[in-house]
Amino acid sequence: MRLSNALRTVALIEAAKGMLVLIAGFGLLSLLHRDVEQIAEHLISRAHLNPASHYPHIFLDFAERVTDGRLMLLAAGAAGYSMVRLIEAYGLWQERRWAEWFAALSGGFYIPFEVYEVVERVTWLRVATLALNVVVVSFMLYCVLRGKHRPAGARAREGMKSGGRASS
Repeated sequence: MRLSNALRTVALIEAAKGMLVLIAGFGLLSLLHRDVEQIAEHLISRAHLNPASHYPHIFLDFAERVTDGRLMLLAAGAAGYSMVRLIEAYGLWQERRWAEWFAALSGGFYIPFEVYEVVERVTWLRVATLALNVVVVSFMLYCVLRGKHRPAGARAREGMKSGGRASS
């Protein structure tokens, strides 16, 4: 796989994360001025889950304490997070150097937490998440350190777009 194709693959992953969180944020907004606890109880009942078991209980406990203000705050956080991910995806798709740095740093930020989660309790999902993130961060660091994956013409065009600077 060529490096530009791999960069675009990472861009698609970031765009998907951004869109998923954006959709979740709109879902939170749809709960404004509604009885969230009743909706949560209905969902748990519909899924045939035991409300007394661990995760449904956490879900119901959250639904009991949620307010419109908290929903708005969570939706705003989701909008901010998705905006960052979508901007990053655009930068990676356009092969911008700043996006490569940002992807390496932002992905690397999560690795210690993911390692902690795996050490706490090993599950295939936690291990897969950690492994994927390590691969993506390693690739982004490779791109940043190599810095020559773009053809000379693409680097020159990028310099022209950024006001004559050689890199962005």
